[in-house]
Amino acid sequence: MSITTAGLSRRTLLKSTAAAALAGAVKSAFPSGAFAQGAGPETTRAVLGFIALTDSAPLIVAKEKGLFAKYGMPDVEVVKQASWGTTRDNLVLGSQGNGIDGAHILTPMPYLISAGKVTQNNVPLPMVILARLNLDAQGISVGSAYKDLQVGLDSGVLREAFAARKAAGNPAKAAMTFPGGTHDLWIRYWLAAGGIDPDTDVETIVVPPPQMVANMKVGTMDCFCVGEPWNEQLVNQGIGFTAVNTAELWNKHPEKSLGMRADWVEKNPRAAQALLMATMEAAQWCDDMANKEELAEIVGKRAWFNVPAKDIVDRLKGEYDYGNGKVVEDSPHFMKFWRDHASYPFQSHDAWFLTEDIRWGKFEPETDIKALIAQVNREDLWREAAKTLGVTDIPASTSRGVETFFDGKVFDPENPEAYLKSLAITRIA
Repeated sequence: MSITTAGLSRRTLLKSTAAAALAGAVKSAFPSGAFAQGAGPETTRAVLGFIALTDSAPLIVAKEKGLFAKYGMPDVEVVKQASWGTTRDNLVLGSQGNGIDGAHILTPMPYLISAGKVTQNNVPLPMVILARLNLDAQGISVGSAYKDLQVGLDSGVLREAFAARKAAGNPAKAAMTFPGGTHDLWIRYWLAAGGIDPDTDVETIVVPPPQMVANMKVGTMDCFCVGEPWNEQLVNQGIGFTAVNTAELWNKHPEKSLGMRADWVEKNPRAAQALLMATMEAAQWCDDMANKEELAEIVGKRAWFNVPAKDIVDRLKGEYDYGNGKVVEDSPHFMKFWRDHASYPFQSHDAWFLTEDIRWGKFEPETDIKALIAQVNREDLWREAAKTLGVTDIPASTSRGVETFFDGKVFDPENPEAYLKSLAITRIA
């Protein structure tokens, strides 16, 4: 499968007259691969954080393939972060304080940071979301001790075992990567849909993504939710199995974003556009099936993930060995970087994340969801960059509409209250 843009394969598109015209326009606008003299970025430098997760690939590829330089920003640094907590702390510092200006980030985090929900002394730091980095392909994995239960979409098969653990004074532990982040919300949704309360029936713990496999190996947790390549590595090491690809919970769900400090974007609007264009071009490259082997080799390097390419490449291609006997050779739930409007930050998706964080007590029930999204989600900048790049397949609306989940629950972004009322397990009184 090759990347598609406006219904054409990438190869076809590159041969088209429109692509030739675009190439000419870009060349004249960005001589020598950079912005024209006097109209270029306000700065050639930005410091971007990333966590060793496959969905950081667009930033890594933009750096490795010289795309930041192509759009006039040769001094962009892409710097590894130890955890999402470290990412947050370094965003607060900013690059002027030896921190970072932006990051590959869990989509709810810019909202939690902007609202001062997860910062020291609850001091808000205004953030913006410039783009989505991917759809789908996170995983919920379970330790080998539970293999006989045939755990899959229905977490309810764990209810009895977890209840026994709790009664014995040793509650089961469910690990995620940051409170209120995407992985937290996926595993909570999955557990709650099976009648397991993630706050009372199990103990929810925070573990950085690269430490998940090692912690499962020594029995620190019973299940976890994280992005790749850690679920695949767990299977390859025979420590546990994948119960669920998160796209099975919500098909074509949003995941990570490119988040930036709002003050950096306000000060450097042309540089923000340059970052966007480089990231978008990288996302198209990452999405091309012909590039998956090379992509796995690139991100697996010591400087990036320090993970063997074999632990990355299969699931990039949609080849899923769940580790419990289930094998899907051509899964539709592989990670999307560009197709299906993966890069565009739908505001309706941010509304779901905020609603779920209200469900679990991270935001107050009276939170003005639309107002917060208007402050943080800068899909207008994405559209501007897309038009400059000649992208024709641009969503007509900021909403993808009503979303339906695996358990039949329906989220209408125009009526979050109805969705919340439909949920049996919630922290809302």
